[in-house]
Amino acid sequence: MHNKKFPLYDPIQACVPHGKFSLPPTGSGLLDGLTFAVKDIFDIAGHPTGAGNPTWLTTHPSPTHTSPLVEQLLAAGAQMTGKVITDELAYSLNGDNIHYGTPVNTNAPGHVPGGSSSGSVAAVAAKLCDFALGSDTGGSTRVPASYCGVWGLRTTHDLLSREHVVPLHASFDTLTWFAHAPDTFKRVGQVLLPASSFAPKRLLKPEALWALASDDFQAPLNAVLTAAETLLGLNAQAMSFTREAETLEQWRQAYVTLGAHEAWSLHGAWITEHRPTFSVPIAARWAQAQTVSEQQAHAARVKVADIRAHIRTLLADDAIAIVPSAAGLAPLLNASGQAVDALRMRTMHITCIAGISGVCQVSIPFKNKEGLPVGVSLIGPAGSDQAVIHLATELARALA
Repeated sequence: MHNKKFPLYDPIQACVPHGKFSLPPTGSGLLDGLTFAVKDIFDIAGHPTGAGNPTWLTTHPSPTHTSPLVEQLLAAGAQMTGKVITDELAYSLNGDNIHYGTPVNTNAPGHVPGGSSSGSVAAVAAKLCDFALGSDTGGSTRVPASYCGVWGLRTTHDLLSREHVVPLHASFDTLTWFAHAPDTFKRVGQVLLPASSFAPKRLLKPEALWALASDDFQAPLNAVLTAAETLLGLNAQAMSFTREAETLEQWRQAYVTLGAHEAWSLHGAWITEHRPTFSVPIAARWAQAQTVSEQQAHAARVKVADIRAHIRTLLADDAIAIVPSAAGLAPLLNASGQAVDALRMRTMHITCIAGISGVCQVSIPFKNKEGLPVGVSLIGPAGSDQAVIHLATELARALA
C-alpha cells in the first residue's frame, strides 16, 4: 500500500498549506482501500478552498457543502488524503504557482508537472495517492497527464456535476481524474460515469494534429494506431477536423475569446475589488479577459457553437480519433516564458478539439526514447467516456 503519511509526508510539495487533512471513507465499494487527493478548486465542507491564490483563500468563507464527486468517491470506499496545488484559478497549463510553488514531476525530474491540475498529477505520478481529482477546461488534465506519464481524461462536458467547484469557463469546464494504474483509472470511471454502449466503427487519424506534436510523440502515436486497427479490425482514415479555409488558430481564438469573457463575468468583480497578485502570464490573461467586448463574445459564441456541431458530426456516434495529448514534452523548470508560451499555443491547437466540442478524451501514458513521458489520446463521442476508457486500457495492455 502507498505511504499512509501523505499529505503530512509530502516530499514533492504537492499539497497546499491548508490542505493537509484526510477524510475517511463513508461507505464501501469499488474503491475500497484506495486513496485520492483533491485539486484545490473542489469544495470540501468545513475546509477552505484556495483556488491557487492566497487572496481567494482569505476572501472566501469555508464552504458548507462538499463537491458531489468527492462524496461519491468517499461513499465508494476511497479515503481522501489532501488538497493539492492548482495553477491560479486554473488559468494555466504549465503547473508553476508563484504562491505555493511547483510540485515535483517525479517521472521527468527538472521539468514542470503541467497545470492547472499540477498537484493532482504530481501526487499521482509520485504514487503518494492512487488517484486524484482534477479539472480540464483547456487541457488542464490531458496536458499534465502527458507531461507526468499517468492516465488522465477530459470527461464529456456536463456529464459530471460541477456543483461546489470554483468555475473558470462554464462552457468548457469539466471535472476529471488521474491515476498511475490503468485498473484504478477504470474503477474510478465505473463509480463516477454512466455506462456507455459505444462501439467504434471508424478510426480517425487527424494528420494536422499529429504534425503539431514533437518527434517524441510519433512512435507512440503510430503504435496506438496500429494496435487500434488490429484490436478493432478497422483501417484508420486520414482526416482533418478543420474545414477548408479554416485554421486551428481560428478555433483556438474562438475558444480563448469566449472563455476569457466567461471567466471575467465570473471573477472580474472579485479581481477588481481585491486586486489579487497573479503570476505574470496569468495576470496577462485576466487583463486580456477584461477587454473582451459583448460583441466579440457573441461572435465567439456563435463560432464555438458552429465548430462544436461540426466536430460532433465528424465523430457521430461511431468514431475514435487518435491524437497527441500535448504538443511537446514537459518544459524545463527554467524554460523561458517565450518557449512555454509557444508550446502552449501549439498544444491548445490540439486540446481545443475536445474543449470546444465537449466530447471525451482519454490520455494513455507512454515514454519517448529517452524515457520521458508522452501521452497519446483517444477522442470519442460525447457520453462514450466509460467505453473509451475501456478501449484505452485494452490498447495499453496490448502494447505492454
